[in-house]
Amino acid sequence: MPALETTAKIRARMSKQRSRDTEIEIALRKTLHAAGLRYRVHRRPLKGVRREADIVFGPARVAVFVDGCYWHGCPQHATWPKNNASFWREKIEKNRTRDRDTDARLAEAGWLSVRVWEHESAAEAAERVAALVRERRPV
Repeated sequence: MPALETTAKIRARMSKQRSRDTEIEIALRKTLHAAGLRYRVHRRPLKGVRREADIVFGPARVAVFVDGCYWHGCPQHATWPKNNASFWREKIEKNRTRDRDTDARLAEAGWLSVRVWEHESAAEAAERVAALVRERRPV
Protein backbone atom coordinates (compact mmCIF):
# COMPACT_ATOMS: atom_id res chain seq x y z
CA MET A 1 0.00 0.00 0.00
CA PRO A 2 1.29 3.50 -0.71
CA ALA A 3 2.58 5.60 2.18
CA LEU A 4 -0.07 7.62 3.96
CA GLU A 5 0.60 11.34 4.25
CA THR A 6 -1.38 12.80 7.11
CA THR A 7 -1.49 15.48 9.77
CA ALA A 8 -1.95 15.24 13.53
CA LYS A 9 -5.45 16.73 13.17
CA ILE A 10 -6.52 14.12 10.63
CA ARG A 11 -4.91 11.30 12.62
CA ALA A 12 -6.85 12.39 15.73
CA ARG A 13 -10.15 12.53 13.81
CA MET A 14 -9.65 9.12 12.17
CA SER A 15 -8.70 7.49 15.47
CA LYS A 16 -12.13 8.44 16.84
CA GLN A 17 -13.99 6.51 14.13
CA ARG A 18 -15.87 3.70 15.81
CA SER A 19 -15.45 0.17 14.47
CA ARG A 20 -18.08 -1.34 16.75
CA ASP A 21 -21.23 -0.24 18.55
CA THR A 22 -22.00 2.39 15.93
CA GLU A 23 -25.32 4.22 16.01
CA ILE A 24 -26.91 2.04 13.31
CA GLU A 25 -25.53 -1.14 14.86
CA ILE A 26 -27.01 -0.35 18.28
CA ALA A 27 -30.36 0.69 16.75
CA LEU A 28 -30.46 -2.55 14.75
CA ARG A 29 -29.65 -4.67 17.81
CA LYS A 30 -32.32 -2.92 19.89
CA THR A 31 -34.94 -3.45 17.20
CA LEU A 32 -34.02 -7.13 16.78
CA HIS A 33 -34.08 -7.65 20.55
CA ALA A 34 -37.50 -5.96 20.81
CA ALA A 35 -38.73 -8.37 18.12
CA GLY A 36 -37.82 -11.25 20.44
CA LEU A 37 -34.64 -12.33 18.69
CA ARG A 38 -31.53 -13.22 20.64
CA TYR A 39 -28.03 -13.08 19.24
CA ARG A 40 -24.34 -12.75 19.97
CA VAL A 41 -22.43 -9.55 19.32
CA HIS A 42 -19.03 -9.25 17.61
CA ARG A 43 -18.29 -12.93 17.15
CA ARG A 44 -16.46 -14.98 14.58
CA PRO A 45 -19.04 -17.23 12.94
CA LEU A 46 -16.39 -19.69 11.72
CA LYS A 47 -13.49 -21.05 13.70
CA GLY A 48 -10.19 -20.43 11.97
CA VAL A 49 -11.51 -17.52 9.91
CA ARG A 50 -10.41 -14.17 11.34
CA ARG A 51 -13.57 -12.31 10.37
CA GLU A 52 -15.96 -10.98 12.98
CA ALA A 53 -19.66 -10.42 12.34
CA ASP A 54 -21.44 -7.58 14.13
CA ILE A 55 -24.46 -9.75 15.02
CA VAL A 56 -24.50 -13.56 14.97
CA PHE A 57 -27.53 -15.84 15.12
CA GLY A 58 -25.81 -19.17 15.80
CA PRO A 59 -28.56 -21.77 15.44
CA ALA A 60 -29.97 -20.08 12.33
CA ARG A 61 -26.45 -19.61 10.93
CA VAL A 62 -26.99 -15.97 10.02
CA ALA A 63 -24.14 -13.46 10.31
CA VAL A 64 -24.98 -9.75 10.05
CA PHE A 65 -22.38 -7.19 9.03
CA VAL A 66 -23.12 -3.48 9.42
CA ASP A 67 -20.97 -1.78 6.81
CA GLY A 68 -20.03 1.88 6.80
CA CYS A 69 -20.69 3.64 3.50
CA TYR A 70 -17.21 5.16 3.37
CA TRP A 71 -15.15 2.18 4.56
CA HIS A 72 -16.90 -0.42 2.41
CA GLY A 73 -17.52 1.65 -0.72
CA CYS A 74 -21.32 1.95 -0.68
CA PRO A 75 -22.55 2.16 -4.28
CA GLN A 76 -25.01 4.87 -3.23
CA HIS A 77 -22.82 7.06 -0.97
CA ALA A 78 -19.17 6.18 -1.52
CA THR A 79 -16.82 9.06 -2.19
CA TRP A 80 -13.22 8.85 -3.19
CA PRO A 81 -10.98 11.15 -1.16
CA LYS A 82 -8.72 13.60 -2.91
CA ASN A 83 -5.99 13.50 -0.23
CA ASN A 84 -4.00 10.27 -0.29
CA ALA A 85 -6.32 9.11 -3.08
CA SER A 86 -4.38 6.00 -4.08
CA PHE A 87 -3.99 4.87 -0.46
CA TRP A 88 -7.72 5.19 0.29
CA ARG A 89 -8.88 3.67 -3.00
CA GLU A 90 -6.66 0.65 -2.38
CA LYS A 91 -7.84 0.40 1.24
CA ILE A 92 -11.54 0.55 0.33
CA GLU A 93 -11.11 -1.91 -2.57
CA LYS A 94 -9.34 -4.34 -0.21
CA ASN A 95 -12.26 -4.02 2.22
CA ARG A 96 -14.71 -4.82 -0.60
CA THR A 97 -12.65 -7.82 -1.69
CA ARG A 98 -12.46 -9.07 1.90
CA ASP A 99 -16.25 -8.64 2.28
CA ARG A 100 -16.88 -10.78 -0.84
CA ASP A 101 -14.42 -13.40 0.42
CA THR A 102 -16.09 -13.46 3.84
CA ASP A 103 -19.53 -13.91 2.27
CA ALA A 104 -18.23 -16.77 0.10
CA ARG A 105 -16.52 -18.54 3.02
CA LEU A 106 -19.65 -18.28 5.16
CA ALA A 107 -21.88 -19.54 2.34
CA GLU A 108 -19.54 -22.47 1.78
CA ALA A 109 -19.93 -23.38 5.47
CA GLY A 110 -23.74 -23.11 5.34
CA TRP A 111 -24.05 -19.63 6.78
CA LEU A 112 -26.04 -16.71 5.39
CA SER A 113 -24.20 -13.42 5.34
CA VAL A 114 -26.40 -10.31 5.57
CA ARG A 115 -24.96 -6.89 4.76
CA VAL A 116 -26.60 -3.78 6.22
CA TRP A 117 -25.40 -0.36 5.07
CA GLU A 118 -25.07 2.38 7.66
CA HIS A 119 -27.52 4.57 5.72
CA GLU A 120 -30.31 1.98 5.92
CA SER A 121 -33.21 2.36 8.30
CA ALA A 122 -32.62 0.18 11.36
CA ALA A 123 -36.30 -0.83 11.38
CA GLU A 124 -36.25 -1.94 7.73
CA ALA A 125 -32.94 -3.76 8.13
CA ALA A 126 -34.24 -5.49 11.29
CA GLU A 127 -37.35 -6.68 9.43
CA ARG A 128 -35.18 -8.15 6.69
CA VAL A 129 -32.81 -9.83 9.17
CA ALA A 130 -35.64 -11.14 11.38
CA ALA A 131 -37.41 -12.72 8.40
CA LEU A 132 -34.20 -14.48 7.32
CA VAL A 133 -33.43 -15.69 10.85
CA ARG A 134 -36.95 -17.07 11.35
CA GLU A 135 -36.82 -18.75 7.95
CA ARG A 136 -33.51 -20.45 8.77
CA ARG A 137 -34.15 -21.40 12.39
CA PRO A 138 -33.87 -25.11 13.07
CA VAL A 139 -37.18 -26.66 14.04
